[in-house]
Amino acid sequence: MPVPAAHSAPDAPPPVFEARDLTKVYALGEMEVQALRGVDFDLHEGEFVVLLGPSGSGKSTLLNILGGLDVPTSGQVRYRDHDLTAYDDEALTRYRRDHVGFVFQFYNLIPSLTARENVALITEIAANPMSPEEALKLVNLGERLDHFPSQMSGGEQQRVAIARAIAKRPEVLLCDEPTGALDVKTGILVLEVIEKVNRELGTTTAVITHNAVIASMADRIVHLSDGRIVKEEHNRERVAAERLQW
Repeated sequence: MPVPAAHSAPDAPPPVFEARDLTKVYALGEMEVQALRGVDFDLHEGEFVVLLGPSGSGKSTLLNILGGLDVPTSGQVRYRDHDLTAYDDEALTRYRRDHVGFVFQFYNLIPSLTARENVALITEIAANPMSPEEALKLVNLGERLDHFPSQMSGGEQQRVAIARAIAKRPEVLLCDEPTGALDVKTGILVLEVIEKVNRELGTTTAVITHNAVIASMADRIVHLSDGRIVKEEHNRERVAAERLQW
């Protein structure tokens, strides 16, 4: 069943995601925590969106629901013409495997595997992957294929994590605080890679951050507070990651 359109730019491309009236309630013992309170959200083809808000505002919960890592308490999420809220666990697993790349604050690399081998974990199960070498070259680590995580800086490890996420050619890249554990210089290198993936591969991209400076990179900025979207902004021009200062 089609869902009514959320507010978006007049010339916006078709939505990849349409979320309507999403709520999420977590039970903590006898208490209930309402993480989302009736959120409407669209994410459009090829768009770069930054989600801003304080801790506990619902950013990660929204991203996890879009990515099929969590399910809403109520509401509807559509991915193209598929109703994710009707999916069972097996169908959500296939959806994550085939369509979504994830990047988190912590790199989650396997220490005993090289960069190439960490990326190959994904390419071996993907339907139409790029090679690990191609993915690592895309994130400017073509010379570090056979290095282990312990031989790499934090920024290099995060770029391996991005290579692993994009090697299956996902339609959507979801990033939760990808620079949160990095210094400014290293964080900008990582943002340059995410920007490159969005620009060159056309990957629809959403980035959660506490850092408002990063918002100038985006097509659209979505502000969350207390489980609600409180404001949306559109940038007339995106600022290149290399020009960011904080």
